[in-house]
Amino acid sequence: MTGLHTSGSTSGAATGTGDRPQPRFALPALCVTQITGWGVLYYAFPVLLPHLTAETGWSGTAATGAFSAALLVSALVGIPVGRVLDRRGPRAVMTAGSVLGAASVLAVAAAPDFLVFAGAWLCAGAAMAGTLYPPAFAAVTRWWGPDRVRGLTILTLAGGLASTVFAPVTAALVEHMSWRAAYATLAVILAAVTVPAHALALRAPWPPAPDAPNSAGQPGTAAKPRRPVARTRPFVLLAVALTLSACSSFAVVIGIVPLLNERGATSTQAAWALGLGGLGQTLGRICYSPFARRTGVTTRTGVLIAAGGVTTATLAVVPGPVPLLIALAVGVGMVRGNLTLLHATAVTDRWGTRHYGKLSGILAAPVTVATGLAPFAGAALAGPLGGYPALFLTLAAVSVLSAVLALGGTPRAPEAGQPCVR
Repeated sequence: MTGLHTSGSTSGAATGTGDRPQPRFALPALCVTQITGWGVLYYAFPVLLPHLTAETGWSGTAATGAFSAALLVSALVGIPVGRVLDRRGPRAVMTAGSVLGAASVLAVAAAPDFLVFAGAWLCAGAAMAGTLYPPAFAAVTRWWGPDRVRGLTILTLAGGLASTVFAPVTAALVEHMSWRAAYATLAVILAAVTVPAHALALRAPWPPAPDAPNSAGQPGTAAKPRRPVARTRPFVLLAVALTLSACSSFAVVIGIVPLLNERGATSTQAAWALGLGGLGQTLGRICYSPFARRTGVTTRTGVLIAAGGVTTATLAVVPGPVPLLIALAVGVGMVRGNLTLLHATAVTDRWGTRHYGKLSGILAAPVTVATGLAPFAGAALAGPLGGYPALFLTLAAVSVLSAVLALGGTPRAPEAGQPCVR
């Protein structure tokens, strides 16, 4: 198995399907664009939300609903995008997504009424499907082959810095300008960074899909499965488990700012907690590879999802002081960082890489739907439940349930060696 080469225009990595060209600048470019894309399209919103609602008079629930709708669109668009990625590669998809993303954020900034604001977020959702983790994961998985875990780890280490960089930057912008000007500034940054990076750094030939492994796990002609992988019981259970886990995890991300505000933190302190949670994601991902080497896929999945429930519950029951709450937010981020890598490798760990884009798109669709509904549901439920601490306890219980379901989400051998999809 080769390392990640970055010294030539392409470099070969031995695989069962021949040499895999690894574009020289693809991984560094994707690291930068994931930081920028997640920072502008996702993490800026919870920081700007209080200023947005105060200036426009739109309710927080309605504005969060528009943001959630963007994530729902991302889920729906992600399935056909996955098929395109399997066939054609990431360059055109990610470049077009970057252009659409910048235009959508500008439209959000200029929206004269709520209808236009919501429509702009729907367009931003389509941009998310073409620019955020799923297409980047597909690129690394195909280009780096057997070394994909290392590549994915590097990519998500960088992506985890998105909130660390952009939550404080967004907070600083909105202290000196309106939320509209802040979003317009962020749109310019998004376009300047991601459009040329995707257009220029992802030009290497897209290697053919590897042969499906046979029942012995070796490249070759696989036995035809009795039914499509996406309709098997392990796939369905895994999808349900990851969906519930994502719902809890992303509701925590959006809810951590109002939780800390309820506990006496200032808006700036809460924004730093959100940002340092991203640093926690980066720290957590450093631990993923050694943890993966020492655990089986079922154990790893159950333990990490359950850890998300434990850290969420801890944040719910500890009243303060604010520095301790920020430290706990870092802990929550560490678990969330591992969960991102768990999602990125879920398909390859169980069914191989041949149809990674398609299977990942199908698996990611309900996860992204849950991610989209989570901010809206969290904001809507916090009041009836009595506040954000009670909401976080509820989310912790959801994580525990998903950990139990995940125990049935791994196919039995030799089924695990049959990644063919009809």
